[in-house]
Amino acid sequence: MYRLAMEKLFQWKNSKYRKPLLIEGARQVGKTWLMKEFGKQAYKDTVYINFDANSRMSELFATSLDTDRLIMGLELYTGKKIHPNETLLIFDEVQEVPRALTSLKYFCENAPEYHIVCAGSLLGIALHEGTSFPVGKVNFLKLYPLSFKEFLMATEKERFAQLLDRRDYQMITNLKETYIDALKQYYFVGGMPEAVQRFAENGDFDEVREIQKRILDAYEQDFSKHAPAAVVPRIRMLWNSIPAQLAKENKKFIYGLIREGARAKDYEIAIMWLCDCGLVHKISRVNAAKLPLKAYEDFKAFKLFLVDVGLLGCMGGLHQRTLIEGNALFTEFKGALTEQYVCQQLKTLEDLGVYYYTNDRGSCEVDFVVDTGTQIIPVEVKAEVNLKAKSLRTCREKFAPALSVRTSMADFKKEDWLVNLPLYAVEQVAGIAND
Repeated sequence: MYRLAMEKLFQWKNSKYRKPLLIEGARQVGKTWLMKEFGKQAYKDTVYINFDANSRMSELFATSLDTDRLIMGLELYTGKKIHPNETLLIFDEVQEVPRALTSLKYFCENAPEYHIVCAGSLLGIALHEGTSFPVGKVNFLKLYPLSFKEFLMATEKERFAQLLDRRDYQMITNLKETYIDALKQYYFVGGMPEAVQRFAENGDFDEVREIQKRILDAYEQDFSKHAPAAVVPRIRMLWNSIPAQLAKENKKFIYGLIREGARAKDYEIAIMWLCDCGLVHKISRVNAAKLPLKAYEDFKAFKLFLVDVGLLGCMGGLHQRTLIEGNALFTEFKGALTEQYVCQQLKTLEDLGVYYYTNDRGSCEVDFVVDTGTQIIPVEVKAEVNLKAKSLRTCREKFAPALSVRTSMADFKKEDWLVNLPLYAVEQVAGIAND
């Protein structure tokens, strides 16, 4: 299975400014596989250490963090010689031994010749809690579920993925039925690697759904095992409310949907915990579509999306027969799956700030507004082929962005200020700005 993150790992390996690398991402998005596969492809040897429930590693890192001492201890533990520049050293579930994270500072400063990649499904929580290592001594990489482009590649449609990258929309439109069929499959299967791999092997939707249920069960167990006991019930209630939140016409997060009388301060820690785990994307409102969007962020209003569209369909009880009922799939939950899908693809794009916009009266809402660093692009999401663009027009009149995007099931079309971008090509949103 090909992951686009592999290219970033090779860039990291070859960078003269390389530091120990931390890979962040939710459980089961493929971090361990990616690190091991990278080791196979790029190094003569790989030394893999899992820190989960590993008392010997806890003891090794408990005292001196002298790098020569640590390397010797790791060699004795694994029975392998660790050669600078030739061996990839993998620390998995590294957050379980916080002093191993601290040691990365000393590897960066005193032994940069060692190539170290670390990951952990709860790494974001460990970092947020102030685990002692200085920012600036490590590189970061975020890993998400497979994007739609990666899904195409995993299901033997590499040429179709390449065609999207070339943005040859005349040919893409001629082949749109293939893209639409693949997109329907992706809405159901999602991008969790195990689900995608099993679907690519046998095309069995029932088996995919069982895998998704198992992943959701594992997440629920993580709540109980790792979250503060007092917060666990709130995490569960909040997590289980997300499908209902996204099924609303206005997808702004409403605390009252969790339970009657719920208040923001009761759930702040729960939201932060789910964000730090990588299980939800928090998309904040901005009150103006101007550069930089971060400066116009409204911290009180936001939408919450899940890590994966397939998991959202599983939580919402989406039936596979919906796949064959025309384009009904795209309007399920009042377009919740479609907006979730678009959010998920936008989040995989590097260096892209993702927000949404409403005016103060609430009479104009743009589903997403993205900040490429050089320009603002409002993005309106339509579940089918509805081509009304009232909110986009209002936003343009007020803020005059150079380009606005409407993504739907309609074919590609570029007008004066508006681009109709098919949903299956939404990953190209930043690219079309440069065309």
